[in-house]
Amino acid sequence: MLSLRQAMHSFPLALAFLLLVPAPAVLGEPVPYRPYRPPVEQTIPYRRELERRADDSYRTLSTAVNPDWMKKLPDSTPLASLSIPGTHESMALFGGDLTQCQENFGASGDSLVAQLNAGIRMFDIRVRIETDNKFVIHHGAVYQNANFDDVLNKIDSFLAAHPAEAVLMRIEHACTGKIGSCTDISGQKSLADIFDMYRDNSPAAQRRWWKPSVQRDSAAPNPNLGDIRGKIVLVVLHENNGGRTNQYGMAQFSGWSSGNSDFVQDNYNVPNTGAIATKRDQVRRFLDKTNSGDQTKLYINFCSGSSLFAWPDDVAAGALGTQGVNPFLLIYLGQGTDVHAEVHRTGVMMMDFPGGVLVNKILSFNNRLAA
Repeated sequence: MLSLRQAMHSFPLALAFLLLVPAPAVLGEPVPYRPYRPPVEQTIPYRRELERRADDSYRTLSTAVNPDWMKKLPDSTPLASLSIPGTHESMALFGGDLTQCQENFGASGDSLVAQLNAGIRMFDIRVRIETDNKFVIHHGAVYQNANFDDVLNKIDSFLAAHPAEAVLMRIEHACTGKIGSCTDISGQKSLADIFDMYRDNSPAAQRRWWKPSVQRDSAAPNPNLGDIRGKIVLVVLHENNGGRTNQYGMAQFSGWSSGNSDFVQDNYNVPNTGAIATKRDQVRRFLDKTNSGDQTKLYINFCSGSSLFAWPDDVAAGALGTQGVNPFLLIYLGQGTDVHAEVHRTGVMMMDFPGGVLVNKILSFNNRLAA
């Protein structure tokens, strides 16, 4: 019997078959060509197959150990020049294959600690407004067993132990009230007002926010590393409609709404597993732009994507014979100028289920900046 996942993957192919194959063929007349279909034994144990395919680029985060990688870089290093591993939906651990985006190293922010120790330095945090004007962490309708205080406190503890490091954060209001999303508790303050309450009242927030980035009425310039060591830089605060909230964050991302902008590639809709190849190409083209574009700007490249017919781990690892974004990226970053245009920086690579060697490879581009 087909699993839900296999049915989801098979539906677009079945629909295409019905639309494109002549009716006589459907009724049983012979056709000269039949497309390849994977043997049943290759498709039934689908979950076990994905686990077995854990490799250098996928679901091996704990093999990377880089808690102090910024320490070797001079204070004068522009943030925009760095190559930074990041995670999309950084705390999406629960709810099953359709909602999980990261390896689960524990709830209440423990998985953030694992990511920090591996070298991840940009987080994508999705919040729901809860009773008593609190933020809790969601992916769509699914509560992720963590609150915003967990996020702040875990990063605070990490930066106390590793004061030369800095963390970037994108915060997005998760609840749209639509099917598949969450709904905020009514009668609470606005997103901006609650954010300010955390900024002004949380001891961890007071210690760690880089203050120029968390002002409602003024956006922050692009800093040098020395300006932000031991701090959390808010990159952008997004409303649930995708728009930017006031002036919070960095000035260069003033045009970043949901999806793409001048300095962001986030084509998050991957309609089926065959479209993973398109997503790979979008990541590649934006890497080219990162290296040929304005070197004073920070570029953020989302390697993630999903839909009902291509789930997050499909896009990351690959599915049904289509290479995933993560293995493609590891190979691409390892190639030289005899194959493609030079890559001297990656910008921020926002990934699902990153593997340890892939994280290390991204970080290796910072060696040219070391003191």
